[in-house]
Amino acid sequence: MGHNQPTRNSTNASSTPLSEIPDKLYFRIGEVARLCEVPAYVLRFWESEFPQLKPNKGGTGQRLYRRRDVEMALRVKSLLKEEGYTIPGARQLLKAEFRLKEPQLSLLETGTSGTGVKQLRTLRRELQSIAAMLAKPVGKPSAAQAAKSPAVQAMRNPGRASSATRPKPPEIPFD
Repeated sequence: MGHNQPTRNSTNASSTPLSEIPDKLYFRIGEVARLCEVPAYVLRFWESEFPQLKPNKGGTGQRLYRRRDVEMALRVKSLLKEEGYTIPGARQLLKAEFRLKEPQLSLLETGTSGTGVKQLRTLRRELQSIAAMLAKPVGKPSAAQAAKSPAVQAMRNPGRASSATRPKPPEIPFD
């Protein structure tokens, strides 16, 4: 039998329905243990085995579970105790379920307006212009840039050269 297959067939639902979870913002580990009907150390172990089960920790280091964390703990319990999955099998199943729930971004809109296509074409033009800028050699400025450089301006107007572009007199070492 594979890791992701249940070890026994059972059609029982979770012993604590989702509707019986109190409407609270946070739950302490003892409350969650009571709702899931497992000891607190089991919840702490599940946290280390299932990355989807990550309660927040308060300033005192106490675990604070949200409703979705309680639901995830109940789901883990259901997979392990009632459906008979092994820990690696349950982890794999939850990972696959999580991937299916992630929203997928659509590049093109489904409407007939074609705005998605316009956005993609605009984005492509912008990327091509950026690529052209990056393709230019760094050491050789364009003719327009060279004409604006302070060194070229100083050669054209030697009387108006700034102190930054004037050559410095040679330093004479003192013996």
